[in-house]
This record gives sequence, structure tokens and C-alpha cells, in this order.
Amino acid sequence: MRTAHVDGRHPKVAAQLYQGLSRQTDSTADSTSDLPNVDLELVVMFVSPQGDIAQITADACSLFAPVPVIGCTTAGEISQDGYGKGGIVAIGFPKSHFIARCTLIEDLETSEVQPALDRIIRNRHQMAQQAPDWTSEFAFLMVDGLSRREDALTGQLAAGLGPVPLFGGSAGDGDAFEHTSVLFDGQAHDNAAVLAQIRSRCPVRVFKTDNLTPTDTRMVVTAADPGQRRVHEINAEPAARELARILGKDPEQLSTFTFAAHPLLVRLGDQHHVRAIQRVAPDGALVFFSAIDEGMVLALADQQDMVRHLEQEMLHLNSPAAPDMILACDCLLRRIDAEQKQQANAVSRILSANRVFGFSTYGEQVNSMHVNQTLTGVAIYPPTVSSEGSEV
Repeated sequence: MRTAHVDGRHPKVAAQLYQGLSRQTDSTADSTSDLPNVDLELVVMFVSPQGDIAQITADACSLFAPVPVIGCTTAGEISQDGYGKGGIVAIGFPKSHFIARCTLIEDLETSEVQPALDRIIRNRHQMAQQAPDWTSEFAFLMVDGLSRREDALTGQLAAGLGPVPLFGGSAGDGDAFEHTSVLFDGQAHDNAAVLAQIRSRCPVRVFKTDNLTPTDTRMVVTAADPGQRRVHEINAEPAARELARILGKDPEQLSTFTFAAHPLLVRLGDQHHVRAIQRVAPDGALVFFSAIDEGMVLALADQQDMVRHLEQEMLHLNSPAAPDMILACDCLLRRIDAEQKQQANAVSRILSANRVFGFSTYGEQVNSMHVNQTLTGVAIYPPTVSSEGSEV
């Protein structure tokens, strides 16, 4: 695996380069100049919205041609230094260890998904024929984080993927929430998604983790607009005012920091998933990052210490052997919460020490679910060791 972290001006700017699976030693190089010369199957880029996205995308496509380049904009990047902002993280998958097929899904609001599902099924069969002895598979999704289509799309894609584990992240726009893009074939696309299907000789493990547990404090959504992910009433009271009362806050002081520190959970089956709030609308409604509906019962979450929880998760992923790298999607709200609690540096050190690369998201996907305030990803292990295989 090859990864690089560069600044937002151009993908060729010098930076540390993690040598990964094709490395001869554990050392790092001083520039990205080696990356285009490696025999790559795929390049994935996570790009700060501070840069010229159209130009960066076109330049990267030219730089790495004929290797496919996909990616998305971010709410922050995760590089060899842990959390960062204003940069680009580029990850190269070498042909010696991976084969990949990528699908662009456009116009998420109106397009028929079935043609994409047919292509996904064909891709899987073709990769199995191309590398029958490589048994590890996973799918990685990047989707417009302002499309409000992640829930429906993830459920639809699961049907085409069958037993292949899926994870992914919603593209970000820093903390502006104005414009997000996915990158495909040298262009930045709005209201779209990119799915990478990857088959490998390396053992892989897809995972989801969060540091949240439900409390006994419950509330019921009594009026909502599911299509817009807006909740107008909680417990038959104006939503923002009632949430503020439950939290003991002034309604005028509800903010992204408040929502990051006080997550809400919904129970689906035997698991709880976060239903994170993005903002308060001018009319006092609460705008959510993921699906919401009338009658939904939300529980206030209790948070375990993020640093200790992340250390335990990394220990689990390092058993029975250490991953060569972890490709991860980390919710923006986790990052905000860590910063508010003065834990961002400690979290960064853990991510760096465990070779975690990826981006901060507006939401995460795992199998058929769109979730929030989680860390999702895939741990990729050297082909010479055995792991527990793909699991969630």
C-alpha cells in the first residue's frame, strides 16, 4: 500500500510517503514522486475543500494515468500525522496485491440504481475470475454528504454486493456544510457517489466502532419531514426547545459542539446507531445527518472516554497480527468532540501509530446502514499473516 499526504495546492507537493505492502523496509520516503511510478491498480484521494477541487482532480488524473483515480472532499484528513486539515491524502493500491472496479452513481435523487447494481454484480464475477485464489473482498463507498440519499443508497447497494462487506463515508466541506463532491475520472461530481469494489490477496477486516452507550433518557419524534431529515417536534414540543430542555441548555446556544457532546441513539434490531444533528434550522427544527421519522424513539447517549476506547479498538484490530494499514472514515462530530475535550492530539497519536489513513466525514456507511459519529474502515493485513477475515 502506498499513501501520501500533501498540501491542498497540488498532488505532487513533497510529503511523507508510507511505503506499505510493497515496501522493502519500514522507512518512509521524502516525496510523492515514487507513487506514480509504482504499478498501481487504483488511487484514492481525500481532498480538502480549501483547494481548487476541479484543478486538483484533473491534475491527479493526468499525473496517475492510466491508473483510475477516485476520491472525495473532506471535513478534515487523516494522514501519517493523524488529524489534519487543508491537505490531500492519496492512497495507492498496488496491482501486486489488489484488483479493483469503480462505479460512478450519478443524480442520486432521480436516477435508477438498477443499472449500477447490474454493473456491481458483473464486476464481482469478473474479479473472481481474474483472481480466483484471492479471497478477500470489500467495497468502499464515497457519497455526496449533502445529498441526503445515503440511507437509501446504502441499502440498495447492499443488494448488489451480497456477502461482500461495505463501508464508506459521506464527503465533507469542512464545517461549512455548503458544497461536497466525489471525484471520478478527472472530474468532481455533485449529488453522486463512487463505489470501489476491491479484491485482494491480503486478509482484510471491515469494522465499525463508537464510544457511545444509551442512557435511560428517551424522547419521541412527534413531527418530522423525513425527506429533508428535519424534526419539527420532540415529545409534542418544538424540537430545538425540547432538546435544549432535556440537555439543560439555552435553546439559543445549541451548536455543533453541543450535538457532538450529546449524541442521540436509535435502536435498530439489537444495536444502537447514532442519529446525529447537523444544525438548528431558522424555524427551530433540528436538521439531522441521517434518516429520521415520526414515531422514532431517541435515547441520549453516554460517552466512554474516546482515547481509551480507540486504544482498545486498535488492540482488537492488531490481533492476531498488526494491519499493514487501516483505511478509515471518521465522523466530523467525533473529531469536534475530541477537540472540545482536549483529546484531539491523543487521538491523532493513536491513529498515526496504527497507520490509519482516511478522512473526516459527514456520516459513515457500514453494510446496509448509514450511521453517524462512528469510525468505520477496513484493516488490511500483510498477505503472509492470517487474520480473522472480514467482519463487522
